[in-house]
Amino acid sequence: MDLMKSLKIAASGLGAQSHRMRIISENIANADSISNVKNGDPYRRKVSTFQQVYDQEIGAEIVKHGRVKMDTSDFGKRLEPGHPGADDKGYIKTPNVNGMVEAMDMREAQRSYEANLNVITSARKMLSKTLEILRV
Repeated sequence: MDLMKSLKIAASGLGAQSHRMRIISENIANADSISNVKNGDPYRRKVSTFQQVYDQEIGAEIVKHGRVKMDTSDFGKRLEPGHPGADDKGYIKTPNVNGMVEAMDMREAQRSYEANLNVITSARKMLSKTLEILRV
């Protein structure tokens, strides 16, 4: 395989994982965001998706981030009768963000990012060694 192809494929993976980490960061930042409107919905968790795209320039499949989807799981509930967003029974809806799930997703994205970075580093080293051999 051409080293430049592997560099571009790994770079596309870096971009996709970077986008994924940004979405996870948004989820973590909004894990406590609730509505101040009566019966209003709180922050809804977002999920990053990927899509495989054929790059005609390099003649290989690369990965790109796809549409950001909303997690349709149910919101939580917490009793806070004095809150302006509380319903008639005094409950407010809480975001469907689970800190443990987000932490695990972030760890997985970080490892995938590092794997792509290792591919780029290795390909760069091989290109440097090839140039050294050609100079001699």
